[in-house]
Amino acid sequence: MTKLSVNINKIATLRNSRGGNVPNLLKVASDIQEFGAEGITIHPRPDERHIRYQDAYDLKSIVLTEYNIEGNPIPKFKDLVLSVKPTQVTLVPDSVDQITSNAGWDTITHQEYLKEVIAEFKDAGIRTSIFIDTDLKLIEAAATTGTDRIELYTEHFATEYEKGNKEAVKPYTEAAILAHELGLGINAGHDLSLDNIQFFKENIPHLAEVSIGHALISESLYLGLQNVVNMYLHRLG
Repeated sequence: MTKLSVNINKIATLRNSRGGNVPNLLKVASDIQEFGAEGITIHPRPDERHIRYQDAYDLKSIVLTEYNIEGNPIPKFKDLVLSVKPTQVTLVPDSVDQITSNAGWDTITHQEYLKEVIAEFKDAGIRTSIFIDTDLKLIEAAATTGTDRIELYTEHFATEYEKGNKEAVKPYTEAAILAHELGLGINAGHDLSLDNIQFFKENIPHLAEVSIGHALISESLYLGLQNVVNMYLHRLG
């Protein structure tokens, strides 16, 4: 079964919009796990516009499933991850002012940098994953960085699937097959939703984990958080 990790950035955005502690991020994270999700994901950014760095510390004792922290490994982020020691760190090449992630790593150009960062996290006992596109040369290069997993960037698939183009999943299938052959675990995320998750899962062999935030929280406004978490679990089963 593919694990569901729920990204709670949008809960933090809603909380921060009023300056108080409603909704309570820690309570929501705890509830999501009670509802059956197998992981919690956060993506703190330098301006802390949603997840605050303190949230990462506070969640450490709350997340009893898999704890995944995403971000660009700038010094402040690296210090945070090495201090918190989550289950997994997902490296994402975001710029400081980026609204959301929109590209994976160039694992050829940044090979030496990624090797250095990944070695540091792995020495601390933290599983590593690289956010990446489906280019097979980049997948091959990812395998030489020392990373444990890759996370396939799925925006293109989601956009094309919504238009009725199911063939768009093929590059992801090929990337997953190659990654598995190279000894890499396979995660996926970005714009996956209740509409496309089952089809994606059925076509991606060896899919270990999906990280879903924006769609899941948006769907929960209509259908309820507990119900939506269980709908994802059913589609991933």
